[in-house]
Amino acid sequence: MFCWLNRLYRGLSSPTGRTTQLIWGSLSRSLVLSSRRRIPEFSSFVARTNTCGELRSSHLGQEVTLFGWIQYRRQNTFLVLRDFHGLIQLVIPQDESAASVKKILCEAPVESVVRVSGTVISRPPGQENPKMPTGEIEIKVKTAELLNSCKKLPFEIKDFVKKTEALRLQYRYLDLRSFQMQYNLRLRSQMVMKMREYLCNLHGFVDIETPTLFKKTPGGAKEFVVPSREPGKFYSLPQSPQQFKQLLMVGGLDRYFQVARCYRDEGSRPDRQPEFTQIDIEMSFVDQTGIQSLIEGLLQYSWPRDKDPVVVPFPSMTFAEALATYGTDKPDTRFGMKKYLKRKDIESIRKVAADHFNQEVLPVFLKASRHWNSPVAEFILEKQSLELIRLMELQEEDVILLTAGEHRKACSLLGKLRLECADLLEARGVVLRDPALFSFLWVVDFPLFLPKEENPGELESAHHPFTAPHPSDIQLLYTEPEKVRSQHYDLVLNGSEIGGGSIRIHDAELQRYILATLLKEDVKLLSHLLQALDYGAPPHGGIALGLDRLICLVTGAPSIRDVIAFPKSFRGYDLMSNAPDSIPPEELKPYHIRVSWPADSEAEKSSLDHPHHPES
Repeated sequence: MFCWLNRLYRGLSSPTGRTTQLIWGSLSRSLVLSSRRRIPEFSSFVARTNTCGELRSSHLGQEVTLFGWIQYRRQNTFLVLRDFHGLIQLVIPQDESAASVKKILCEAPVESVVRVSGTVISRPPGQENPKMPTGEIEIKVKTAELLNSCKKLPFEIKDFVKKTEALRLQYRYLDLRSFQMQYNLRLRSQMVMKMREYLCNLHGFVDIETPTLFKKTPGGAKEFVVPSREPGKFYSLPQSPQQFKQLLMVGGLDRYFQVARCYRDEGSRPDRQPEFTQIDIEMSFVDQTGIQSLIEGLLQYSWPRDKDPVVVPFPSMTFAEALATYGTDKPDTRFGMKKYLKRKDIESIRKVAADHFNQEVLPVFLKASRHWNSPVAEFILEKQSLELIRLMELQEEDVILLTAGEHRKACSLLGKLRLECADLLEARGVVLRDPALFSFLWVVDFPLFLPKEENPGELESAHHPFTAPHPSDIQLLYTEPEKVRSQHYDLVLNGSEIGGGSIRIHDAELQRYILATLLKEDVKLLSHLLQALDYGAPPHGGIALGLDRLICLVTGAPSIRDVIAFPKSFRGYDLMSNAPDSIPPEELKPYHIRVSWPADSEAEKSSLDHPHHPES
């Protein structure tokens, strides 16, 4: 059950080499990785001799001391002890001289913490358990100590026992004991460590921490606001270290990386977190191909060994191709749509389109005569239908879905219906999206600007305002900016965006023109960055990988909350500590803040003083 741990830690290595005087010449020195590979010492610095999961037949006859949690007991004769590494069976002594040891091990509640010492012995013939890595041996206990008794649990610490997510989050410290959470978090740790090794030791990146307290940034997602002691002045928590990493390039650091904490106040989003983690990267003197090659190598190097290896280079597709072919800029390329749909499925799909998107979708069934069986057939000329058959490479008994409308909206609808078709087919047992298959895709050539939803006559950045325009489209900036493509690229895995980046604008005048003239932003908010670009900024670009989303896909977890130690609920609450919480008025005074309660919200104020769990 716990044999995954050795696989996780196999292959870890550490840098070697003497420390030399820090001079400019030494910075170009390559750090050499040790060729020695070792398994971590899990029992160093502590009182145990071994972990529960590491013992095997090779340890027969050894005296061991183990610490762990009582997993379960059988007939007051056997006890299974668990730690992070695995399970081991203990034989409870039955003779009178060991009555005190038996009393401890038989009376301690499940999930109590104990220390035991004893001898590694073979299990009797026929009693081996091939499903346990330690199933050939057991511990004949000599001494035991109850370190901490466990009170009645709100749920059993077993992966097959169903728990509501609200209950899991409320008792997260118990949920973390489960095999799956242990696996997810340790895999995450291992992948991050390998990423550091690849970036810093193999490619000379510098790991630099950037500030958490910053200022409001124009555009992008809504930011969390932090009060200061100066009246009317506030910090903002950064959505990403975007400006700082560009300034590091101006500062000549050349190659930056950070496991960065980022914050976005996006309200209730089912699979988002208000605080999340990025693998943040920036390089000087690089182009789009260089960034893509770096990321492909990074993922290949850090990929878990118990998964199929990553094959590079990743395929690439333009934004226009992705939208036209898949109806989305993050297509799941694990499947096409060459499967049979029943007529009731078609009606279900039409209902989804009407109910959720207020859009009519018309099915077309191609018969042997190459005639259309569809309500739309009478409105389509034969020449048009034959051309559509040719373009779509339709075969007899194929079904196509037609809709009409603005290009992007129509494509987006059909893309969502493609996924709805996949859901319907998979509900009938057809495997379309194999969770063991990892299908990477680069999506490139995004538009630089999009029309604002609330005011289509104005533009907003499709990525962020620091993204450089495509070199071929520079002149369109001054005539038809809505047609300009950007040097923005996204990395998609199995239909989820796991990374996004761009080549940046390093010319102050161009950056000022885009901000002030095209986006109509207040350039004073970015005066520090514009000033920096005027002082010899190198060409530079970067990317950020969404670590939570990546690990979620790698582990096959149903939600990113399953790969974060202490996540917020989908409404942004910490159900364990009841954050966010109210603060007494006297503690708000130094920040010159007073809560203004709506006239009819005294009941709401009372509920904040005595919070409940809105998702339990």
